[in-house]
Amino acid sequence: MKVTVDGIVVDVPNGSSALQACEAAGKEIPRFCFHERLSVAGNCRMCLVQVVRAPKPVASCGFPVGEGMEILTDTEIVRKARRAVMEFLLINHPLDCPICDQGGECDLQDQAFGYGADHSRYHEAKRAVTDKYLGPLVKTVMTRCIQCTRCIRFATEIAGVPELGAVSRGENMEVTNYVEKALTSELSGNLIDICPVGALTSKPYAFTARPWELKRTDSIDVSDAVGTNISLHVRGTAVLRSVPRVNDAVNEEWLADKGRFSVDGLKHRRLDRPWVRVHGKLHPVSWQDAFVAIGRRLEGVAGERIGAIAGDLCDAESMLALKDLMTALGSPNIDCRQDGAEYDLSHRAYYTFGTTIAGIEEADALLVVGSIPRQEAPVLNARIRKRFLSAGRGGFPVGLVGAPTADPTYKADVLGEGPEVLAALRDGTHPFAEVLKTAKKPMIIVGHGALTRSDARAILAAAWALAAETGAVGAGWNGFNVLHRAASRVAGLDLGLVPGKGGRSAAGMMSGGVEVLWLLGADEFHTAQIGPETFVIYQGHHGDAAAARADVILPGASYAEKSGTYVNTEGRVQRSFQAVMPPGDAREDWRILRAFSEVVGHTLPYDTMEALRERLATVNPVFRVIGGLDEVDVSALPGPVGVGAVSPVPFRPVFDDYYQTDPICRASPTMGECSRIYVHPRTVAAE
Repeated sequence: MKVTVDGIVVDVPNGSSALQACEAAGKEIPRFCFHERLSVAGNCRMCLVQVVRAPKPVASCGFPVGEGMEILTDTEIVRKARRAVMEFLLINHPLDCPICDQGGECDLQDQAFGYGADHSRYHEAKRAVTDKYLGPLVKTVMTRCIQCTRCIRFATEIAGVPELGAVSRGENMEVTNYVEKALTSELSGNLIDICPVGALTSKPYAFTARPWELKRTDSIDVSDAVGTNISLHVRGTAVLRSVPRVNDAVNEEWLADKGRFSVDGLKHRRLDRPWVRVHGKLHPVSWQDAFVAIGRRLEGVAGERIGAIAGDLCDAESMLALKDLMTALGSPNIDCRQDGAEYDLSHRAYYTFGTTIAGIEEADALLVVGSIPRQEAPVLNARIRKRFLSAGRGGFPVGLVGAPTADPTYKADVLGEGPEVLAALRDGTHPFAEVLKTAKKPMIIVGHGALTRSDARAILAAAWALAAETGAVGAGWNGFNVLHRAASRVAGLDLGLVPGKGGRSAAGMMSGGVEVLWLLGADEFHTAQIGPETFVIYQGHHGDAAAARADVILPGASYAEKSGTYVNTEGRVQRSFQAVMPPGDAREDWRILRAFSEVVGHTLPYDTMEALRERLATVNPVFRVIGGLDEVDVSALPGPVGVGAVSPVPFRPVFDDYYQTDPICRASPTMGECSRIYVHPRTVAAE
C-alpha cells in the first residue's frame, strides 16, 4: 500500500506500522521500547508522529498504516509531544552519565540531546529502586530503568526463559526477576545490548573503558559452530569485550554468553614463548632451538609414525598448513576429529546443516537426534524457538531423541532416549512418524551425541533414510542437518583433515600408534590417552592440559590475534580479522608451520596469507565464496553409507559443562564463576 511520509510516497507491505513506513521513507523516529525483533509494547511514547486527520499524535510503533495515509514526523506538535515525553522520562532518571557504563552508547543520552531541556521543572524527590541480582554476567542499576520492558520481552520471547517481569505500576513499577537468583539463559548477555539505558550492563566489563576509547574489529565467534558474527572491542593490547554484529542469515543480532564473556580468558594462562622439555622439565628456548629439537626427533622416523590432530578452535589456514606439512613428511595420520566423531565425507550435504539457520523459519516439523541445541548452539536454538512461536499453537511440532534435559525453551516431546526410535519412526509404529510424513517441510537435526558413538555411521544413514522417506530431503528442500559444536570442524572436513589411506584416527594416534604427535590446539581429550613414549608437540595459545603433556610447546595465536577463515555448521565460509597482536613471541599458526617446514627441508609453497588462501580455494572451491551458500539439490543423493548395526545404548550429552568447553573458557575467570554458579553450585546446609 502507498503511504505519504513528509511528502515522500512509499510503498509498504500490508500490516506495516507507521514507524516502519517512516523508516522506509528515510525518516529517523526516536524510540525506547520498540525493537525490531521483539513484540510491540507501545509504552514509552517517544515515537509519536502526527497522522493527518487524526485528533492527536499517535505512537507510530503500534499504529497500523492504511492506503493513502499521510504521516508527518517533524511538525511543531510532534516536537512538543516528544519533548514532553522526554521530560517525563527524565523526572526520575539519575544524573549518572559520568559513572554509567552505558555512557557514549546510550539511547537516552542521544535522544535527550535532541528533545531534552536544559533545565528541570521537577523539584520533588526522585524515586530510587533496589538493584536486582541477575547472576555473574548482568549488572543492574535499576534506578536508571525507564520501564521500556525490552528485557522482559527478550527473556520471554527470544531466550524462552521468562524469569523477568514487572511488579507494581505507574511510577512504582519495577522490573525484577521475582525470585532473586541468577538468570539461567545462555543468551542473557543480550539483555545488555537491548537495554536502551544503563540499567542493565556487563558485570565483568564494569568501569573498564569508554566506548570512544575502543577500536572495533570484525571477527567470528569460535565458542561454537554457529559462526556468530561479532565485533571485538580493543584498547591497547587487550580485547575488552565481544559484541554481536547483525547478520540475519546467521545470528540475527544475538550472541551466546560463552562467546560474549569468555574474552577475559584471552589474557590468562597464555603461552608466549617456545618451550622444550629436557630431562623431564620444560625450559624456555628460542624459536630456532625449538624447531631444531623437533627436527632432530623427526630424523629417521618414518612418515607413518608421525601424526597430527587439529583442535576445535583452529582456522582453515592453519589446518591446511598442518595437512600440507604432514603430507610433505609422508604421513597419512591427520585428524580434525579429536572427539572421535564419524561422518560420511562423500558429499558435503552429509555433514552440514542443509536447511541453513535462516531456513529453520520455513520448516514445519523438527526431529532432533542426539543433540541439545540450547547448549550446543544457543543462537541457533533461539531461531528454533522463533519458528515455534511464529507457527502458533501446535504449528511446529518438535520431537527429541535423547536423554531428557533442561527446558529446550519450546514445547518438545521426548520420543525416546536411544536410536531405536529411528527404526520405529521409519516403520511407522511411532506416533511422531505421521507428524513428519504430513509436514510439508520437515527437518532432522543430528548432533554429536549421535556422531561420537561407535555406531555413528549407522545412525547417520538411518537418519538420512528417515529424511528421504518423510520428504525432508528432495527437490527444493533439504531438511537433513548435522549440528556441529566445534568451530573448526566443517573447515577441517572440507580440507580433508581425516586419515589418509592406511592412516590412523585421533584415537589410534593417541594410543601409541605414532612416535611423534603434533597437536594443533587439540585439548579436548584426556592426555592420559597419549602413549608414554610418544613425543608430543603442542602448538596453541593456552597452557591447557595438552600443553602440560607436551615435549615441545610452540606458542600460537588465538582467534582474536590472527586473520582467519572459519566455516560454520551450515557450510558458510566467513572471515575474521586480527584485533590485537599475539603476546610475547607467539606467532600466527600458519606462519609457525611455514617456518618449521623450511627447517626440515620441506618448505611449504606459500609465504603470504593471500597465497595460502589461494591454496585453500584450490584444495576446495567452497573457500572462494565468502559469506554465501550455494543451493544444492539433494534429491538425487543416495545418502550416507551405513556401517555396522545400531546400538540400543541411550544418547548422552556431548559435554557436561556449557561454560568449560575449550581452553579460552577454562582460562576465563568469568566462565569459571558461571560454572560454579550454574553447573557446580555449592550446597549450603540449612540453619
